[in-house]
Amino acid sequence: MDKIVVGIGGALASLFVLWFFFGKRERAVKVREAAGRQELQIVVDGGYTPDVIEVKEGVPARLNFFRKDPSSCLEEVVIGDFNVKKRLELNEKTPVEFTPVGKGEHDFSCGMGMFHGKILVR
Repeated sequence: MDKIVVGIGGALASLFVLWFFFGKRERAVKVREAAGRQELQIVVDGGYTPDVIEVKEGVPARLNFFRKDPSSCLEEVVIGDFNVKKRLELNEKTPVEFTPVGKGEHDFSCGMGMFHGKILVR
């Protein structure tokens, strides 16, 4: 009986370790609102940081993309649900402005669709 309890305990501990280190976690960064507009900087360097952001519906938003990565894949950002397609110059801040409508999740990606992020409209 003891061997069964130890075996089950070991299996549960192993599953916990796998979940803790490899489980997918999304932490949304809330965009700050000031003067009637939401604004946030996103660093583009091997992906997007932060890659999950939360905005308020109906309040104009400005996402300032700062591209550090010289990869041609990351030279463009596309937010399909908001009809945004913008070229990102290397080592420059590029503002992308839109008004978020439609509560839920809205994806954004690089021009080639290899790197992704998510906008959560609340």
